[in-house]
Order: sequence, then structure tokens, then C-alpha cells
Amino acid sequence: MRVLVVGGTGFVGRHLVARLVQGSHTPLVLSRTPRDLPKGAVHIPGDITREVPTLGGVEAAIYLAGIIREKDQTFRQVHVEGVKNLLVALKRAGVGRLLHMSALGARRGTGSRYHETKAEAEELVRDSGLSYAIFRPSLIFGPGDEFFGQVLRGLVCGPWPFVPLIGDGSFRFRPVYVGDVAEAFAGALERGLEGTFDLVGPMEYTFRELLGLCMGVVGRRKPFLPIPLWLMDLAVPFLSRLPFAPITRDQYLMLKEGNTAPFPEALKDLLPAPKALEEVLPTYLKC
Repeated sequence: MRVLVVGGTGFVGRHLVARLVQGSHTPLVLSRTPRDLPKGAVHIPGDITREVPTLGGVEAAIYLAGIIREKDQTFRQVHVEGVKNLLVALKRAGVGRLLHMSALGARRGTGSRYHETKAEAEELVRDSGLSYAIFRPSLIFGPGDEFFGQVLRGLVCGPWPFVPLIGDGSFRFRPVYVGDVAEAFAGALERGLEGTFDLVGPMEYTFRELLGLCMGVVGRRKPFLPIPLWLMDLAVPFLSRLPFAPITRDQYLMLKEGNTAPFPEALKDLLPAPKALEEVLPTYLKC
């Protein structure tokens, strides 16, 4: 199957493109730069946030593009305008199938521009008239991830003799392995799965437990230093304005909310044995 992949050079995209090639599909990767694509993948130059691509011979499309911090692009550009442009392109080309990556917790009225623009994109996909599958992953882990490999690593491996803990660290998460995310998309494509699905791993953890697990993996033993939420509420808006903010306003809002859900019955055939965090984290997390 010839499959257009938007966001195929990103963290999840690289795994999915490789999985599609292994499944004898031809991924057509739309991106501004080709980067390192596996043999069997085809690069299509373009910027989905600025233009409607011309599609030929495409049988289905997968939209993975997303950002967690606004820098060169805004949440609205990537999460909403890009989806609008892709939908126009798909309808012009007569392509009737779209798989979309949203986010667990995406909904209106959260105060998080990340979650609200993801929710708006979901509405566009559902109202498009196309056959669709929407996946809403929790925190995604694996080599090259940002949350475990950068954010938590920075807290655990920092030079201070303690690990900063936001509030009491009771916020709950259910991280999912990046290879399982790729498998869910590829499997849904191959089986014609339709609907909206939360995408989570096999285990739930509190934020405090995640930090403790990271400390165990890298061999550090430090006490926690709880930072009251009222102090974080005051500090985060200021920190968010810094060029290299350790945490943005949107990340903070999502962190306080947590990010967990039951594993959906509908995905048990696609992912009968999802990988646990303890199995993968030691392979790439180091101080």
C-alpha cells in the first residue's frame, strides 16, 4: 500500500516508517527535509502547515505531525492548519482513509493550547467524511524521547543533591512504548480499524514513581525536594518566557492533570503484549 506519512521524520514517525517498509508498504514521507529515510521510503518535499500537497497514487494517509513546544511553529499551525491542508489534499485526490495521532487528554476547555488544538484536529477528522482511526497516546517512551530522555533525566542527573518534585508527585501516567505506537498505526491500517482509541502501556505510575524508576536505572540515590504547587503556579508563567524553559505552561498544565486511561479492549489483538517501561528504559537512559 502506498501511504502518505506526515511527520514521518519525527520520533514516532521514524519507527512507523520502518514498520511500514517491513510490512511491504511504500511510505511517502512528506517533510521539509528528507533526513535519514530507510530504503523503500520515498521523500516528498513540502510543508503541510503552509501548502496543500498534490497527491498521486496515495491509498491512505497518516498524520503524525505534532509539537510539544512552540518555537518556529505554533500549535495551531501544526495541529490544526496542517490537518486542514491534508484533508483538502485527500479529498482532491479521492483518498478515503486517514489515521491521525492525537493525544490522551485532548479536549476543549483545558487551558492547554496543546490539548485544545489536538481536540480541534480530532473534530476535523471526525467531520471529514473519511474512514478514520484516531489514536490518543499517553507519554511515549523509547530511545530519543523527550520526556524520559530529557526532562526526567535532567531532574535526576542534575548537579544538585536532590530531585525536584512537583507537588507531591501523585499525578498518574501510563506510558506507552514508541514501537507499540508504530505497531498500532500499522496494524490499524492493515486491518481497517476505525474509531478513536486511547493508546497506553501495560502499567500506571505516579510522577514520583517515574522519577524513582529513573534514579534506579541511572544508579542515582537522592532525596526528593517537593516544590509546592502554589509556587510552581507563580514560577511557570515566568519560566515559560525563557528561550530554553525547563518546563512550559502547557507541559505544566498537562503534568498536573496526569495522563492515564485503561488499556482499550479494541487494541488487545493489535498489541497483545505491550512493552513495559522497566524493560526499555535501561537500554537508553544514562546520566
